[in-house]
Amino acid sequence: MMRIVLLGAPGSGKGTQAQRLQAKYGVPQVSSGDLLREAVAQGTELGLKAKSVMDAGQLVSDDIVLGLIRQRLSRPDAAKGFILDGFPRNIDQANSLHALLEDLGQPLDAVLLLDVRHSTLMERLAGRRICPKCGTVYNVHSMAPGATGCSKDGAELFQRPDDKEAVIGKRLEVYEQQTRPLVQHYAKLNLLRTVAGEGELEDVFQRMESAALTRGAPAGKVKVRARKVARSKSSKRKTAAKKPSTKSQAPAKRKSVSGSAKSKSKSKVARRKAVPAKAKAKPASKKAQRKAKAPAKRPARKK
Repeated sequence: MMRIVLLGAPGSGKGTQAQRLQAKYGVPQVSSGDLLREAVAQGTELGLKAKSVMDAGQLVSDDIVLGLIRQRLSRPDAAKGFILDGFPRNIDQANSLHALLEDLGQPLDAVLLLDVRHSTLMERLAGRRICPKCGTVYNVHSMAPGATGCSKDGAELFQRPDDKEAVIGKRLEVYEQQTRPLVQHYAKLNLLRTVAGEGELEDVFQRMESAALTRGAPAGKVKVRARKVARSKSSKRKTAAKKPSTKSQAPAKRKSVSGSAKSKSKSKVARRKAVPAKAKAKPASKKAQRKAKAPAKRPARKK
């Protein structure tokens, strides 16, 4: 069973990857854009209204899209699952889709977000070409030089009106304003799986497949341990930064010991200077001592 929704900006490759998942797992790709274009091709009243809106780069009303999705999911080939591409685009549509799927007994298993840079989106959209017969998507930047037809049936490729440069900017602006909040919405429900959308098609598909088959725990029962560990490590680093290292203390101790020795030396010198001068006088020589002890000479007598 694979009941998933694909999220991503226009040109992120949702349609291409949905086709690959459909071919491998046998569940239908339900593209709101394709459903609307079919209605436009049939020339119905709703189709004509949808055409004028799409050509201007705007979004078709929710009632029209939800009605088309309900009809598509009621077909036998959707009993084992589906790959919903292009819907929902905002929180209100997500809530409406949830009610619809609950009514059909087909709740979502996962929501896959294809993450692609803005510059890459612009290049993909401006260069995208479509085969009118088989619906294969091409890009002029990756096609062989001079090629203008489908490699499968030879049909001449065409550019969709909403892929022209005048409309691309508006489409991306609408996506950022209305669809980005869905990321947080489905993350809270523990349904969101983010997939890197750039690189070789096969590599992106493998990442998509792995994310589509991943089943998360019910919302509310998820314990985010990684964040607690991260905070613990951060606090340890801060504590370590506050405590001075033992190496930084060593020089201070050496300085204090050296200063003590110098003070002791100075005190000894001061004591030596304080000794009386008499104590420093040298004793008289032995000759001088004998002279001092010898008796004085008597004067000579007159005859």
